[in-house]
Amino acid sequence: MASDIANEQDDALLLSPSTDNMNGLAATDTPNTIEEYNQMKTSTTTSAPSTPQRKSLTGPKYKLINDAETLVCRVNHTRTIVSKIMNSKYLRRWETHRMILGEEEIRSSSPTGFMESSIPYSTIEDMIVVPRWDSGQKFVIRITVPDGSVLIQANNSYIRDQWLHSIQWKRHMLKYGKLLKNTRRPDVLIKEITSMIDVSLTTPIQDISVSQFPLDLVSELLQQNGNISKVAHENIIVALAPLLENNHPTQEICDFFTKHCKNSPRSNIVIELFTPVVQRILKHNMDFGKYPRMRTFVQEYMQALNSQNDGRRVVQNFVRGNHGVSSNCPHPRVLPNLVAVCLSAVSNVYDDKKNLMRENEFENTLEMGEIQERLSCYIAIFEAMSEFDDWRPVLSSLLQPLPFPDDAIADEQFTSPFKSVMKNVAEDKRCDVHQAILPIREGKEGWFHLYCPGGIACDDDGDLWGVMLNSLIMCCCKRKKFLLTLNKMISPLMLLALREHHAALESLCSMLELEVVEHNDIKMQIITTLQSTSQGKKAYAALCDRQVALKELQQKGGPKKLTLPSKSTDADLARLLSSGSFGNLECLSLAFTQVTSACAGDLIKLPSLRYLNLWSTQFGDVGLEKICEHLQKLQVLNLCETRVTDKGLTSLASLKNLRKLNLNSTQLSALTFEDLKEKLPALQECDVRYTEAW
Repeated sequence: MASDIANEQDDALLLSPSTDNMNGLAATDTPNTIEEYNQMKTSTTTSAPSTPQRKSLTGPKYKLINDAETLVCRVNHTRTIVSKIMNSKYLRRWETHRMILGEEEIRSSSPTGFMESSIPYSTIEDMIVVPRWDSGQKFVIRITVPDGSVLIQANNSYIRDQWLHSIQWKRHMLKYGKLLKNTRRPDVLIKEITSMIDVSLTTPIQDISVSQFPLDLVSELLQQNGNISKVAHENIIVALAPLLENNHPTQEICDFFTKHCKNSPRSNIVIELFTPVVQRILKHNMDFGKYPRMRTFVQEYMQALNSQNDGRRVVQNFVRGNHGVSSNCPHPRVLPNLVAVCLSAVSNVYDDKKNLMRENEFENTLEMGEIQERLSCYIAIFEAMSEFDDWRPVLSSLLQPLPFPDDAIADEQFTSPFKSVMKNVAEDKRCDVHQAILPIREGKEGWFHLYCPGGIACDDDGDLWGVMLNSLIMCCCKRKKFLLTLNKMISPLMLLALREHHAALESLCSMLELEVVEHNDIKMQIITTLQSTSQGKKAYAALCDRQVALKELQQKGGPKKLTLPSKSTDADLARLLSSGSFGNLECLSLAFTQVTSACAGDLIKLPSLRYLNLWSTQFGDVGLEKICEHLQKLQVLNLCETRVTDKGLTSLASLKNLRKLNLNSTQLSALTFEDLKEKLPALQECDVRYTEAW
């Protein structure tokens, strides 16, 4: 008997570790405080983010058994004589059962015989592999319970070990589920979480529950323990880090990480431990719509990076690092995920901006500055993405529908820095890339319209628009169709042509050559514009050599109507009017340009002028007095929103042919208005709204 007991003890030394041993496995490899983590980080020579080091698990891997058929035998004897009974050739019979490994117990699908009663995991005292057996070479594990032993027989050693590790894992799940839910002390909680994660990382079982169970359990604990100290907060993150190297965080853990990013954006935790987690999310996430809190975590992580020293560079380096050093990014999900994160973030920024403006009668400068800093971060991400040739086709297609809120499109603080992104797109030689600056369908506006001179986003006198125009006019795709759309942009085209922009000159020549302009008067304006510069004259002369009919189009005296592009200057007007004869010009619109009273010297050289529109210009009294002295044939004059005052307005009395006059939003007095009505007998309409005479 003594020899049998000794043999049994020797056999146990060769077996898989018991539950108690598994609980303590590699416990010394995991730091329990942030100070220990920092010491471990400084001792390593690698440049990668430091995480707690675990012993690498070697050997076979096993799929988790939840239910399967097996042979079962029950021995209701004390353990001191079990070995003798098991070595007996008269061992009692085996029963076949479909065993189910539930959450709390082992049971049979047909509870009869040896498995009439289930086996709660909490009653299992020990589990060992029986290393020796009879001549039949059977493979058995023994489960010790208070009233004896349950024997499970497998066909081979692999399945035997699979049963062993599956039951052990189920016991671990039950144990930690009860233990952690009833733990209140933070130090004990951290220790047990670390131990649980360590078991998850070292078990040979391969199943989704191995990683999901610890994450779900920690998520539940975080919900129950809302007020966690900063040290405990950081220690939980350190403990979770190894598990998240190959798994996505749950929504609750994302909230937990988001809170840390907001409260401690410059901590080492963010850079060292969150970086691989965010990288994995960007590389493998398939739908942020299902996991909105994961997207929020990524956004707050980006903001934490942006708060570092030289934050913009740190953010862009993170984006470049996700692309990799090769010419093609090996992870196709990174770009669309980054775009989704940024689009949502920009929308949130403008929602916050609206709420802030609604809640505060006066803008809170500090909060508005923080909002602008957030916006700058996401624009920096777009800029970094647009640098890569392989990302640009997808990026441009995602940006083509103008996916930003209207408030962003109308905000110079967004559209101005975003120009660098659209410049990279516009300068790309590939048609499918630079064509994305056009609207996605007819009747809509695209980036080309947005940055057009006079458009709501143009703040550079058309420099970016000229780059876009150059790419589109040189493109081989649907050139005539594109030129037809330029009929609505004649004014910006002429503005750039007056400044000798090559693409604008070529566009105007092509519009004449391909006959996409229907009205002769517009054709005359185009010809006049071309002839106002040396390059334009050469281009027009070459065009006339190819199409003789164009020579006959230009009549003596030039066009009758002319509209100068918005944002044109006095110099632009002078250059245009000095390019040829404008003796027939009757109608001139300078509305919304930047002309001043200095242009009056050029205007008085137009003897046939009947209609003059100076709406919203810098025109003043000096210029008004000059044109009133020389342009006696004026019948319609629009001075709405100009700088004229009574001093200049009194000179209007000399324009006896004036029929329509617009003085809306000027400094007109009631007395001057009454005087003008008496001295202008032909005056039929006069708009004096928003003046003293109204």
